[in-house]
Amino acid sequence: MFEKFNFDIIYRERDGLNPLIVMMCGVAGSGKTTFSQQLEKEGFVRLSIDEEIWATHGRFGIDFPMEKIEEYKKDAEIKLRNHLIKLIQDKQQVVIDFSFWNCARRKQYKQLIEKYGGKWKLIYLKVQPDVLLERLNIRNKRFGANSFPITEEMLTSYLNGFQAPKNEGEIVIEN
Repeated sequence: MFEKFNFDIIYRERDGLNPLIVMMCGVAGSGKTTFSQQLEKEGFVRLSIDEEIWATHGRFGIDFPMEKIEEYKKDAEIKLRNHLIKLIQDKQQVVIDFSFWNCARRKQYKQLIEKYGGKWKLIYLKVQPDVLLERLNIRNKRFGANSFPITEEMLTSYLNGFQAPKNEGEIVIEN
């Protein structure tokens, strides 16, 4: 999926003094986890809300009722945010595998990263809705932390609420 992307854009930002924190941004199915797993292979610590919820509560809609998801997301994010601060202080490179669907949250995290001595890169994975739907139909058949089911209606809701970064220092990857 990202064969053409030159990861050197990210790797050359690592300097050993200030840890690099890569913030993934995109709608469900855009490839955030695939991209962040590539960085994980290169030594980045990957933080994932979906995996935290899976480890703590199991699978969305199966091991816990769907109405609990927002509560569990908030709890997972608080835990991961505190872990992020510790990782930055320990000079660890991190990739945050969240959707960062709104501008305000991206701004909060950028400020947090800078406050604790890190530097950030925002990677926006821009994918056409028909491609997202096709990917999600395939993903919905899998069982795992990174494959909670997303219906076409949910995808439409996500797309309608998504605030694409614009002039926020983002690197845009269309795939």
